[in-house]
Amino acid sequence: MRGSPTTGHRHRTTRRTAAGTAASAALLLPLLGAGQASGQSDARTGAPAGLQRAFAAAAAEYHVPGSVLLGVSYLQSRWDTHAGAPSVSGGYGPMHLTDARTALARSNTHPEQTASAYPEQTADARGDTARPALHPAVKATGVPAAAALPARLRTLGRAAALTGLPAAALREDPAANVRGGAALLAAAQRKLGEPLSADPADWYGAVATFSGADDRATAAAYADDVYDVIRTGERRTTDTGERVTLTARPGLKPDTAPLRRAGLHKGHAAGTECPDSVACEWIPAPYEKFGSDDYGNHDLGNRPAGQRIEYLVIHDTEGAWNGVINSVQDPTYVSWNYTLRSTDGHVAQHVKAKDVAWHAGNWDVNSRSIGLEHEGFLADPDAWFTEAMYRSSARLVKYLADTYDIPLDRQHLLGHDNVPGPTASTVPGMHTDPGPYWDWRHYFDLLGAPLKSTADADGGLVTILPDYAANRPPYTGCADGDQPCAAHGSSEVRLYTAPDENAPLVKDIGLRPGGGASTIDVNDLASRVSTGQQYAVAGQDGDWTAIWYLGQKAWFRNPAGQPTAVHAKGLVVTPKAGAADIPVYGRAYPEASAYPVGVPAQTVSPLPYRIPAGQKYVAGDTMPGQYYYAVTFDEASHKVVTGKDMYYEIQYGHRVGFVRAADVQVLPSAS
Repeated sequence: MRGSPTTGHRHRTTRRTAAGTAASAALLLPLLGAGQASGQSDARTGAPAGLQRAFAAAAAEYHVPGSVLLGVSYLQSRWDTHAGAPSVSGGYGPMHLTDARTALARSNTHPEQTASAYPEQTADARGDTARPALHPAVKATGVPAAAALPARLRTLGRAAALTGLPAAALREDPAANVRGGAALLAAAQRKLGEPLSADPADWYGAVATFSGADDRATAAAYADDVYDVIRTGERRTTDTGERVTLTARPGLKPDTAPLRRAGLHKGHAAGTECPDSVACEWIPAPYEKFGSDDYGNHDLGNRPAGQRIEYLVIHDTEGAWNGVINSVQDPTYVSWNYTLRSTDGHVAQHVKAKDVAWHAGNWDVNSRSIGLEHEGFLADPDAWFTEAMYRSSARLVKYLADTYDIPLDRQHLLGHDNVPGPTASTVPGMHTDPGPYWDWRHYFDLLGAPLKSTADADGGLVTILPDYAANRPPYTGCADGDQPCAAHGSSEVRLYTAPDENAPLVKDIGLRPGGGASTIDVNDLASRVSTGQQYAVAGQDGDWTAIWYLGQKAWFRNPAGQPTAVHAKGLVVTPKAGAADIPVYGRAYPEASAYPVGVPAQTVSPLPYRIPAGQKYVAGDTMPGQYYYAVTFDEASHKVVTGKDMYYEIQYGHRVGFVRAADVQVLPSAS
C-alpha cells in the first residue's frame, strides 16, 4: 500500500515497504530469500526428467489421478518452479509446499517495516490534508517458532515425512516437490476414509483439504477451481520453458460429499459482501475515537446512495496474511475493504462498501472506490501471486462490478500504481503496487472480459497488451542497490523519447520536479505503460509506436511478430480550440461556490502537468466535482458536496488524471 519515491538507494527492506502495507514482522513473513533451483531431475533415480514426466511418475507412485495432481499444481503455481524461491506464504515449487519458517530464516532481515523507520514513507493513505496522516510505531520481532505457524504454512515438513525426501530437495527440486504434493493428496484421501481411486471425481474432499483452509467454504471454492481447470484443460509453457498439458475432462462431476467429513467449520460469514462462490469472513476495521479529537481507521458513509462507487483498486499487501490482518484492526492505522490470502484465495472483509476506507493515498479516489489488498510483494516477483488468489479476486471483483455497475476495464479497475497524487507535492510519494509483475492480461481473462483488439489500424488508439511470459523488460531495485532483478514476465512496456532502445527514457516532471532522468527501477513509473491501459496513437515508425503520454510523444517497441499493443478505438479529449494547453488535476473537486456553510472549500489545484494543443488522451467517465467532507468522528457532520463543474477521467501517464470538461472537446479517436 505505501507509496514509493523513485530516487536514491535504499535498503532492500525499504523497497519492500515502498509498495505496500507495513505490519507486524513476525507475522508479515517478508519472504525475501530463496534457495537456488536444482536441475529438473527424477527425485528417486537422478535421471533427467521433464516436469510433465514428473507429474506422471508421482501420480503413479502415490495412486493419485494425474489430472488431479496437475489441476492442484496449476492452482498453486500454474506449474512454475520460481527457481526455488518461496512465495509470500513460504510455499515452494510447483505444488507450493509451505515451509514458512525456513523462508523467514533465509530472509535478509526480519524487523518491522514501518513508515517511521523510513522517513520517505510518509504518504497519507487517506489522501486529504484536512486530517494528519497516521503512522503508528511498532516493535521489531524475530522468526516465529514452527508451532506458532498455522498448519497451512508448514506442509513441506509433512511431505518430507511422507516421502522420506530431505526438506531441501522438496524446496529446490521440482520433481521432488511434485512427489511431495502427491503424497499429501494421497494422505488426505486416506484420512477422509476414501479409496485411492483412479477416478478424479472421487478426490474432491482431498483436493479441498489440500488447500490448507480451515473453513469449508474456502476449501470448497478452492476445489471447485481445481475441478474447473480439469474440466476445461490447460496448456502452458512454464517459467523454465517446459510445455505442460492437462487434457480436458469436460463431463467430470466430482463427488463433494467427503468434504463434509473433513471437520471444517462453515466459513462464509453472514453479512459479508461477497459472492456465494467466494469464502469470506468478517474481520472489521475499527471505527474508533482515540485521544482528544482523533479517530480511525475509516469513515462511515452512505454509498452508493450518497456517492457513486466508480473504481476498484488492486493493491498488494507487502506482507503476509496474519500481520496484515492485525494491522487493519489497529484504529491508529489505515484500512481497506478486503484482503485476499495467497495460499487458498480466502477473503476477509474489513470495511463495508457503503463506508470509505483509507487505502489509495487520494481522498477523492478513496471516496469513490473499494480497495482490495492481495497477499504479495511488488519487488519480489517469485513471491508469487497464486492462481487460487487470482481466481478468488476475479470472482469478488466481478461481483462488486455487477453490484455497483462498474465497467470491467482499466479506466475503472485501477492498480494502486494508477492512482494519481491529489496535489503536486504528493506525486513523488504515491504508491507503486501491485507493480509490473501483476498479470493483468490473465486477470481480465478470469474476469470474463478478455483484453483484445477492438478496431483496425485506423482506430486511433492502442490497448497495451504484451505476452506476459515473453515480455521481460529489465528492472533493477528488487534487491540491494541497483542490482538487476531476475528476468521475469511482466505486464508493463517501457517508453522512450525516440524509436530507439538507446534513446533516453521518457521523463515525468511530477516525479522529478528538477528534471532528473527516469530509471528502470522496479518502483519508477515514469516511463512505463501497463497491460489494458489505452492511449492515443501519436505516430508509427517501423516496429515502433508512439503515444501521447505525460504531455509528450512516447515511443515503445511494438513489432508485428511479437506485438506489445493492439488496435482500439474510443473517445479522446483534446484542448478546446484556442487554448495553448490545459491543466491536469489529481482529484475532481467542486468549484468553491458549491460548498455549503460550515464546509471549508477545498482548493482545486492542478498537478504539474499540462496537455498541449493537438495532443489527445483517452477519456474515461465524466463525473461532477465532488468532495466527501468527513473530518470528525460524528458522522452527522459528514456531507457529500457536489458541484456544477464536470470532469473527465483520462489516461494521462502511468496514472490516471482528471481534466475539466469546460477545458476540452471530446472526439472519436479515429477522427
